[in-house]
Amino acid sequence: MEHAVEQSVKHNEARVDTVLVTPPTERREPARPASPSPFIAKVNPVARIIGALLLCIPMFFSLDVVSASVALGIEFALLWIGGINPIRVCRSTWPVWIAATGGFISVLLYGRTSGAILWSAGWIVVSEGSVYLACATFLRVGAIAVPGVILALGMDPTDLADGLVQILHLSPRFVYGGLAGMRMFTLLQEDWRALGLSRRSRGLGDGNAIGRALSQAFGLLVLSIRRATKLATAMEARGFGGSAPRSQARTSRLHPVDWVFFAISIAIPFIALTVAVMTGYWRFSFQGA
Repeated sequence: MEHAVEQSVKHNEARVDTVLVTPPTERREPARPASPSPFIAKVNPVARIIGALLLCIPMFFSLDVVSASVALGIEFALLWIGGINPIRVCRSTWPVWIAATGGFISVLLYGRTSGAILWSAGWIVVSEGSVYLACATFLRVGAIAVPGVILALGMDPTDLADGLVQILHLSPRFVYGGLAGMRMFTLLQEDWRALGLSRRSRGLGDGNAIGRALSQAFGLLVLSIRRATKLATAMEARGFGGSAPRSQARTSRLHPVDWVFFAISIAIPFIALTVAVMTGYWRFSFQGA
C-alpha cells in the first residue's frame, strides 16, 4: 500500500514538473476585433502600413481638385463596400477634417494670388486661384489622411510587432522592446492616480497645485525608471538580448487578401492621377500654393 502511494506521489510530481507547450501551428486563439471593416480586419498589420504608404505617397505629388476628389470618392466607396459607411468614416476621422479645414482657411487667405481678386484686406487676398488651391488642399488632406486613420483603427500592437519581426525581419530586440514600452505607457494614468491617492493619504495632497503636480511627476518618473529596469532585466533573462534564433509564439505571414489589398492601394492613386492628367487638371504640388 505504501509503495503504491509513493509511486502515485512520484507520478504526480513528474506531471507537475512537465510543462506542456502547444506548437504555434496548432494554437487556436480567439479572434480579436482588428478593424470596423471585416475586409481590413483580415489584412496583416504590416500589409496595412505598406498599403497606406503605396496609397498616400503618390498623392503628395499632386495638388488639384480632380485627383484628390477621385481618390477620396473611390476610398469612401471601397470603405462602404468593406463595411464602413461614409457617416462612420467621417465620425472616426473627425481630426482629419479639422486639419483639412485649417489648411483650407490658411491657403484661402494667404495662398498664391492668381486670377480675379474676390476680396482683399491688408495681407489677406482672396482670389480665384487661392480658392481653387484651398479646395484642392482640403480634398488632398482628406484623400491622404482618411485611409491612414481607418487602416490604423483596431490594429493590435502585438500583431504588428510579430509582423515586423517575421515579415520585414526587423530586430526582435528593438521591436519587442518598443512593444513592451508601449504596453507600459498605458499604465501611466493608473500610476498617476495611485500616486495622488497615496500622497493624499499621507497628508501631502494639499497646498500649491503646481508644486504638487511637479512633485508627483518626479515620483512618477522614478517609478517609471524602476519599472523599466525590472522589465529590461526580465526580458534579458528570457533571452531577448541573445544572438541565437528565436521561436515565435504567433505566426505572421502574408496571405492572398494582403496582395489584393496591395493591388487596391496601387490602383486608387493610379486611377486618380490618370484622370487628372487626362482632363488637364494635374498640378505638381511642389510648385507652391
